[in-house]
Amino acid sequence: MAQRRPKLRLDGNQAAAFGIMAMLALVLCSGVPGRAQSQEAAIPVAPIAAPGMPTAPQPAASGEAQPDAALELGAGDLVDVRVFDTPELSEKLRVDENGDITLPIGGTIRVQGLTAEQVRIAIELRLRERRILRDPHVDVFVDEYATQGVTVAGEVKTPGIYPWIGKHSVLDFLSAAGGLTPFASHTVTISREDREQIITFQLTDNMQSPGGADLQARPGDRILVARAGVVYVVGDVGRPGGYLIENHDTVTVLKALALAQGMNKTARYDAKLIRNAPSGRTESDLPLKKILANQAADPKLQDGDIVFVPVSGSKQFADKGVTAILQTAVGVVIYGRL
Repeated sequence: MAQRRPKLRLDGNQAAAFGIMAMLALVLCSGVPGRAQSQEAAIPVAPIAAPGMPTAPQPAASGEAQPDAALELGAGDLVDVRVFDTPELSEKLRVDENGDITLPIGGTIRVQGLTAEQVRIAIELRLRERRILRDPHVDVFVDEYATQGVTVAGEVKTPGIYPWIGKHSVLDFLSAAGGLTPFASHTVTISREDREQIITFQLTDNMQSPGGADLQARPGDRILVARAGVVYVVGDVGRPGGYLIENHDTVTVLKALALAQGMNKTARYDAKLIRNAPSGRTESDLPLKKILANQAADPKLQDGDIVFVPVSGSKQFADKGVTAILQTAVGVVIYGRL
């Protein structure tokens, strides 16, 4: 006769615990793939490098220097070779007259006509081929472009080609050229990338905070300072001299007289306008009394025009005419821009 097994009796707490254990066993056996995968995808896992192994270089921040990859290297250029985690292989190297650089370990590499990025690849390949480094990471920066100077031309005191040594602003190169001449305008034009890109900006009067002169100059840039127009007001006026005008400014006879602080009490109202024409200098009358009374047009002046206001009752210029007026205009002070 079969013996009956006693029934297992569980109270409420024991039954709840048993149910939880059964559910855990079911989860562990089945793996619940959908839920497990979603949790793994939500947790990023960073790779861990083995001790002594170099990690891949991280992208440089926006404010850090980037490898110069736009221009080709030539003899005399100075390159800064930085080998990651290997300071004994990092050095600043000058390109010799043959267009080569010599690595501290690795020999000579031809870099003539290569960009900084191409030089970087060539150095990494050399270090691997010579079994100097198993996985080299190299950065190449150009500190000096001896063959790619910055040309400063136009209305500067010492125009010429200035070597690009490190990073400098347009204002730095204008200062290196001796500053602006008295005839310089506000307008500065930069031609770069084989003159395919033209940048134009306006300088301020004191150049303490120029509108675009803080722009970084690049090797091969051509900086041109435009010439301002000059009109001369001479004779019996408060402040005779030359006055600079910008290309976009319109200067009339009355405005020029205002810049010259007006006519003196002894001045005559029959003035003269002398202008350079293709056929030579021309002289015309300026009826200032009618112009002031709005009975005659106020003529616009051009670059190089001379407005002469004679002294009342004086016969000094009656016979000599234009020649005497031009002699008076020679050596006058050039005043600031309008």
